[in-house]
Amino acid sequence: MEIKPIAHFRSPFTTKFGIPRQSGLVRGLRGRIVFCPDYRDPEALRGLEGFDYLWMIWGFSANVSAPKHATVRPPRLGGNRRMGVWATRSPFRPNNLGLSSVRIERIETGGTEGPVVHVSGADLMDGTPIYDIKPYVETADSHCGVRSGFTDSEAWEELRVVMDKRLEEEFQPEQRKALVETLALDPRPHYHDDPGRIYGMPFAGRDVRFRVEDGVLTVVEVTKNGGFRHLEGRL
Repeated sequence: MEIKPIAHFRSPFTTKFGIPRQSGLVRGLRGRIVFCPDYRDPEALRGLEGFDYLWMIWGFSANVSAPKHATVRPPRLGGNRRMGVWATRSPFRPNNLGLSSVRIERIETGGTEGPVVHVSGADLMDGTPIYDIKPYVETADSHCGVRSGFTDSEAWEELRVVMDKRLEEEFQPEQRKALVETLALDPRPHYHDDPGRIYGMPFAGRDVRFRVEDGVLTVVEVTKNGGFRHLEGRL
């Protein structure tokens, strides 16, 4: 079977570094589903306005050529314990398919891009191919009180984010809120723990540079980006 994209995702993240590791973790993170020319038919979206959430089936396009293994190291386990790939949501999967649940903010039917679905809470990189969307149905898709494997026992501790007001002004209020929530989730690889290292993350047309020490993430610089720069420098 051959599948082709029906749409592509538009996101403030131009690389996979820093993207929330699950959908819904940063609810204020906004994005758009922009359909390919062959699928820009408003009739195909008839009735979707009656749903609050939808599922996206999409492709890990940045990992297509990456090697795949039977076991992976989930960030939730600190990146140093292995689990079977089918017991995780690792992006390194044989068919490179991802699944995300996002909130529908509004459906735009006019404009040069045809119908566009504006959503929040996505965990996708800009340009990610989308292969299908389906409405989220609470009675079928929500299961309360169930076991969730190792995620039940491994707490995720958020970082405290410190950013100078001058740097905050580089972003619109909604962007700033989403950025802080994203940084609090600790975008670093979880085997990294070097307080002198500076990391760079592209977000909303800016390079955001930060360091982490003792549970505090400090934003040290924000610049207009001309491409992703992952700095290896030290303070």
